[in-house]
Amino acid sequence: MATQPEIVLIVEADASRRELLQKLLLEGGHNALTTESTAEGLRAALNSSPDVILLGINNGETRDTNTLMEIKELGNTAQVRVIALIRGDAAERVRALQLGADDAISIPADDEELLARVRTQLRQKRAISELGTKVRNAEESYQVAQTAFQALAVTEKMTRDAFSLERILKVGVSALLALAAVIAGIFFLYSHKAEKETKRAYSVIAQLEHSVQNEQQLLASARRLREDPANADLLEQRQQLQQKSQALQQKLSAPDGGDVTELRKQLQDTTARLNKIEGNAEAAEAIIHDFAPSVCLLHVSVAFNEKSSGRRLRYGGISSDGSPLKDSDGNTVYTTEGRAPEVRADFFGTGFIAGEGKILTNHHVVQPWWQNDDLNGIVEQGLDPAIASMEAYFPNAANGVPVAISQISDEADLALIHGDLTELKRPILRLDNSKNAAVSGEALISVGYATGLDAILARAGDDAVREIVKATGGEPNLVLGELAKRKLIRPLVTQGHVGDVLPDKIVYDAQTTSGGSGGPLLNRQGGVIGVTFAIVKGFGGSNFGVPIRFATPLLKH
Repeated sequence: MATQPEIVLIVEADASRRELLQKLLLEGGHNALTTESTAEGLRAALNSSPDVILLGINNGETRDTNTLMEIKELGNTAQVRVIALIRGDAAERVRALQLGADDAISIPADDEELLARVRTQLRQKRAISELGTKVRNAEESYQVAQTAFQALAVTEKMTRDAFSLERILKVGVSALLALAAVIAGIFFLYSHKAEKETKRAYSVIAQLEHSVQNEQQLLASARRLREDPANADLLEQRQQLQQKSQALQQKLSAPDGGDVTELRKQLQDTTARLNKIEGNAEAAEAIIHDFAPSVCLLHVSVAFNEKSSGRRLRYGGISSDGSPLKDSDGNTVYTTEGRAPEVRADFFGTGFIAGEGKILTNHHVVQPWWQNDDLNGIVEQGLDPAIASMEAYFPNAANGVPVAISQISDEADLALIHGDLTELKRPILRLDNSKNAAVSGEALISVGYATGLDAILARAGDDAVREIVKATGGEPNLVLGELAKRKLIRPLVTQGHVGDVLPDKIVYDAQTTSGGSGGPLLNRQGGVIGVTFAIVKGFGGSNFGVPIRFATPLLKH
């Protein structure tokens, strides 16, 4: 059934301002009418049954305040919502609210904020109208019941058991009214609970949605990761140890009064670590040269749809500085109406080429809400997460490749995605399903994009980060595009050993962290023996990989 279009009435004496406001509302998708603030014009305009009235009020003008009171009196039966447009200070806004305005804003006002306030009043008007409809339906049902009761009572008075029947009917009607009261109570409790759950869902989204970062945030994050040795790959660690060894040798050749014994001990420790890494680096160099180009950074952007309407969740508006509009409590304002930017949460993971146009990764990378308590809570509270976009970024490729889900494993945390990789001309990684492919104690190489976008920026340097932020505004998809153009995207390569091989997982100790999920685990022969799927923080010996045999059914399709 078609719904009555919602109408916004502009009551403004200034003709030019009326035109500006009407143009803004029409562009915002609203049905906007205008009138001057004369009583006759106002009464005629109210006949059009507006839902929201924008009323211009000059500082201290008695005529305008009288108009406000008249609007509230004439519009009470239709529950018209009134937003006072104040040409005055905070005291005038308070006065307008005291006289009955539902909202008050000083003008000139930010266009997006004004549209957001209009949408808020329209939502409240709809809620009040829906409640009024329910009340009227209940009253009509009661009247029908009363009429039926009276008719039955008159008829039954002509019989011997009229009084008994009347009592029965009274009890029946009372029971019906009691049931109606219970249903109304449940409805209000449910509505209140739903409102609380929606606010809780928005709170979770606010914590997840941290897509845009300014220059200071990106620089601070990059420096922190750069200073952490755990975020250096095998070849970077070798270079750092070589530099440290040379510095210690120079100090020993020309002692300056320091503790020579301590310097020798440090040199011995550094040399031992260097020898161990150099022993592993040869294999790692071959892996990096041959296979790292086939390992991609996956960027998954998640949007949110309202279950009841299917509409996308958006910001309530954008402030003049480009940040999302916030309410008086400092909370981000969300809506499913208007044309403000969509709310997005960005997630990163790793994948690798496992067939023609096929990329293997984790289930939880391509559907970040899978087994994610925070996002599952959002699902239960009326919002459905959905993939807005997914792209794969390969080393030395100038652009990302759009990809989509092909299949998800029913047995393990694995997923297959596909995209047009023909122009990349990258090798397909060899999967090693043999019995001796993964053996406890054997060396293992992990390739992936641990810590995602932050680690790539950490290796780019402060100057590059500043240039990238200025060019992109900190938007993740634009930042990734800029990094790809500069050929700065490359995976982290670390080496460790297989700790244990279980039926459903490989336990290993190579360094990795969040963002490395979906990356290949390779043996010294360059065969993929598993896919990283879980990291236990704070305990380096308990990283987990899915045995590669679980990927075989996916690749057959």
